[in-house]
Amino acid sequence: MNSLINSLSPETLISTFGFIGVLAILFMETGLLVGILFPGDSLLFLAGLGASGAASQALNGVQLPLLGLLIGAPIAVITGSQTGYFIGHKYGKKLFDRPNSRIFNQVKVEATQKWLLKYGLGKALFLARFTPFVRTLINPMCGIIGIPPKKFLLWNSVSAVIWSNGIILAGYFLGESIKDSLETYLLPVTLLVLLLTTLPIIFELFREWRTKKEWS
Repeated sequence: MNSLINSLSPETLISTFGFIGVLAILFMETGLLVGILFPGDSLLFLAGLGASGAASQALNGVQLPLLGLLIGAPIAVITGSQTGYFIGHKYGKKLFDRPNSRIFNQVKVEATQKWLLKYGLGKALFLARFTPFVRTLINPMCGIIGIPPKKFLLWNSVSAVIWSNGIILAGYFLGESIKDSLETYLLPVTLLVLLLTTLPIIFELFREWRTKKEWS
């Protein structure tokens, strides 16, 4: 188990597979259900770090191209999400209509439908980007429940660019600012940035809790 966790750590994935590997993992995480295993937020952050002057210290000398990441990462996320949408639209009803399945069942479909109705497609996809597992499952779910393809493509693209490039740039600018003292500041700043990536979800949960409290 420990060896599996270590092999799926973002540092190991980037050091082993490099730039193309980052794009492939982003595609799999958003497009294929096996992508649930991959660490999207931390992978993007460390990829940005790997494009900075701190790459030689952080990722065993692997230097990633910043421009390539800023162009390639959104494309990988968009095409991955569109693939997930297509799978859900084409084959999802057979996969999810299994009452004994923990992941693929009608309860998940109904829950996603309520979430999309509550937040709207744009906000729901944006929040899903910052939520592990959900960012993998929501794409086929949108295909299953019949979200219009053009509407999904629009909000998929917008949320993919904001999420991927925002976290990459955070990692890049961090690496540039602390490249001379990486060992001292990397861990606490990394934890801080990863916490910040969860703020949209935390804020939404707090707002929902506050609304329920006011009406109770």
